[in-house]
Amino acid sequence: MRLSSLLIVFATFATAALLSIVAASLSADLIEDTSKSAVKRELSLAGQDWAEVHAEGLQVFLAGTAPTEADRFRAMTAAGRIVDAARVIDNMQVIATADIAPPRFSIEILRNDAGISLIGLIPADSDRDAILRTIRKLAGTRTVTDLLETAEYDAPRAWQDSLDYALKALRDLPRSKISVDAGQVSITAMANSPDERQELSAKLVRTAPGTVDVNLDISAPRPVIAPFTLRFLIDEDGARFDACSADTDRSRTRILTAARNAGMDASRTNCTIGLGVPSPNWAEAVEVAINGLAELGAGSVTFSDADMSLTAAQGTDQAVFDRVIGEMDSALPEVFALAATLPETPETVAEGTTPEFTATLSPEGLVALRGRLSNDVARATTESFAKAKFGSEQVYMAARLDETLPQSWPFRVMAGLDALAQLHHGTLRITPESLAVTGKTGDTEANARIAQLLAGNLSSTDHFSIDVLYVEELDPLAALPTVEECIADIQAFNKDNKIVFEPGSGTLDASAADILDSIAIKISDCPEMQLEIQGHTDSQGRESMNQALSQTRAQSVLTALQDRRILTKGFVANGYGETQPIADNETEEGREANRRIEFVLITPDTGAAGDAEEGSAADEATAGDDVAASEGTSEGDDTAEDSTQADEAPAAPAEGESATASEQEATETAPAPVDSETEPSETEVEAEAETAPADEAEQTAPAGEETTNDQN
Repeated sequence: MRLSSLLIVFATFATAALLSIVAASLSADLIEDTSKSAVKRELSLAGQDWAEVHAEGLQVFLAGTAPTEADRFRAMTAAGRIVDAARVIDNMQVIATADIAPPRFSIEILRNDAGISLIGLIPADSDRDAILRTIRKLAGTRTVTDLLETAEYDAPRAWQDSLDYALKALRDLPRSKISVDAGQVSITAMANSPDERQELSAKLVRTAPGTVDVNLDISAPRPVIAPFTLRFLIDEDGARFDACSADTDRSRTRILTAARNAGMDASRTNCTIGLGVPSPNWAEAVEVAINGLAELGAGSVTFSDADMSLTAAQGTDQAVFDRVIGEMDSALPEVFALAATLPETPETVAEGTTPEFTATLSPEGLVALRGRLSNDVARATTESFAKAKFGSEQVYMAARLDETLPQSWPFRVMAGLDALAQLHHGTLRITPESLAVTGKTGDTEANARIAQLLAGNLSSTDHFSIDVLYVEELDPLAALPTVEECIADIQAFNKDNKIVFEPGSGTLDASAADILDSIAIKISDCPEMQLEIQGHTDSQGRESMNQALSQTRAQSVLTALQDRRILTKGFVANGYGETQPIADNETEEGREANRRIEFVLITPDTGAAGDAEEGSAADEATAGDDVAASEGTSEGDDTAEDSTQADEAPAAPAEGESATASEQEATETAPAPVDSETEPSETEVEAEAETAPADEAEQTAPAGEETTNDQN
C-alpha cells in the first residue's frame, strides 16, 4: 500500500517534469522563430536583404557578405532595434575594396611684391628643403609663406618635370600665379608691355618639357593715352597714319580696315590700344572720318579726344567738300564735334609780307629762333622755354616783334617747340594758316608723339603737318651691338686679360679688379642676354676637389659683377673642374691655360640654359666632396712645407658652403659629409664623400708626381 502510494507520487512528479521540459523546449523554439522572423523583417525594411539570420536561444546571429562597411553597420543597427544589441552576434563579412587611390598632388605658387606663397600637397619624398631654398632666393628679402602638406605616396609621372619647369618660369614672373599638377602647369601672369608679354609667352612655350602641358594667361596693362589721338592723312606720298589709337582689338581691326580701304599700305598696321577713349563709338567715328577723307581724295583728319578736325587739300571742289562734310556730320556718333576747313587757293603776295616763325634744330643740338613774336613777354617766354628744352648754351634768339600777330601765336610757338624737341634735327615753321614740323629722328614713335602733342595743345581750328623721317642710324637702340657681338667682344677681352685667383682659392686676385671693371662696362653696353660664367681647372688633385673649386671661382666672378651693379638676371655660374681642358695638362703652360674663366652665351637653340640649370644638381653632388680640401688642402705631398701651407692658408668657402679649420682636420681622420649649395640649381643633391687619410693618398699617388691643388 505504502509502496503504491510512493510510486504514484513519483510518477506524478516525473510526468510534471517531463511536461515542463516539453513546454520549455516549445517556448525556446517559439522565441527563436519569433526573434528570427522579426529581425529578418526589419532587415528587409532597412534594405539589407543580403543578411542571413540565425537564432539560438536568446542570441541572434547575422551572417552574409555586406556590400560595404556602411551596409554592415546598418544591418547591425536594424537587428538591434528588435532584440537587445548585446544578443546580436556579428558573423558578417565585407566585400574587399580596391586600394585607396593616391591623392591629387598639386602646388599653387603666388608671387607678388609682398613675397611668395606656396600651398598644396606634395609627395613625402619630394626635396622640400630644395624647393624652399629656390623660392627664398627668388624672394630675396620678401616673405616666403610655406603652406605645403605631404602624403606618403609615390610621385606621379611627370610630377618632377612639372615642378622644375614651374620654378624656372617663376624667375621671369614677378607678378604671377602658377598652378602645378603632374604633367600640367598653368601660368597666370602680368607683363609690363605687350612686347614683353609676347616675349615671355614665346620663352615659356619654348622651354617647356615635352612631358608637360602648359596653359598660359599673360596679360599686359594698356597705356593711358591722353589726349586720345588719331591722325590720318592722304597726300602725294599715299595714305598713312601719323598717330593711331584704339580702345580694343576689335576697334583697331575696324580702323585699320577702313585705312586700307582708303589706300593705306597693308604693311602699316601699327595702332596702339590704350585707355582713355572718349566714347565707346570711337571706331565708328574714325571709320566715318577716314571714309570721308578718302572720298575727298586728299587732306588730313585729326582726332583729339572727341574733337575732330578735317582739312581738305587745296583745290578740292567746293560742292564735293560741302556734300562730304554734310554726310560726315550726320553720320558721326554723338559727342564728336567736327571742324572742317577747305583752304583757299593762295594768291600771289609780295615776298616777306606773310608773318612766320621758324626754329631750326641742328644735328649738333643748336637751336636758332627766327621770325616774329608778339611782344617782349612772348619773346622772353619763348627763349626760356627753348632753353629748358634744348639747353641754355644751345639757343640763339633772333626773332623780331610784331604786335599784329594772332592772339594764339605764342601758344602755337610753344606747342611747335615741344614737337621739335622730339627730333634729332629738323625745322619748325609757323604761319597764320599752318604749323609744319619737318626733320629726322631715331625714334620710331616720334610721329605719333608729335601728333599727340600738337593735337592736345592746339585748337581744333589750327592746322598742322608733320614730315618726319625715321633714320635707323640715329636710333640709339639700333646702334647697340647685338648679343653675339657683345659676347664675342667679352670673350676676346677675357682671352687677352686673364682673370686670376689666389693659389688654391676661390678668392679673386687683386689684379682681377680692373679686368672685371672693364668686363662690367662691356656687359652694361649690351642688350639683355643669358650668360653662363664657367669655371675650369687643371687636372692636378682629385676631380671632386677641382669641381668644387671651379664652381667657387665661377660664383666669385658672378658675385663681383653683381657688386658692380650689373643686371645679372639671366646669368648662371657653373664649375666644370678638369673635364674640359683646352691644353695639355702634362706641361706647366698647359695647366696654366686650363685654369680659366669663360663667358658663354646661353641660347634657346643650344639649350645651354636648361643644361646649365638642370645639370647643376649633378655638379652639386660632386662639389659636395670635401669642400674644405678643394680650397687649398694639399694631398699626396708628404713635405712639411706643403702641409703647412694647406693648414695655414685655407680658402674662404663659397656662399652656402661651410669648411672650418677643425672640420678640415677632422676629414683627415674620419669620413665627414659636407653639404654644398650652388646658386643655379633647382634642386639639391646631397652627397656624402669620404675623405681618404693623407697616408693612404701618399700610397696611391705615383712616385714623383705633385698632387697638390694649390695652383688650380
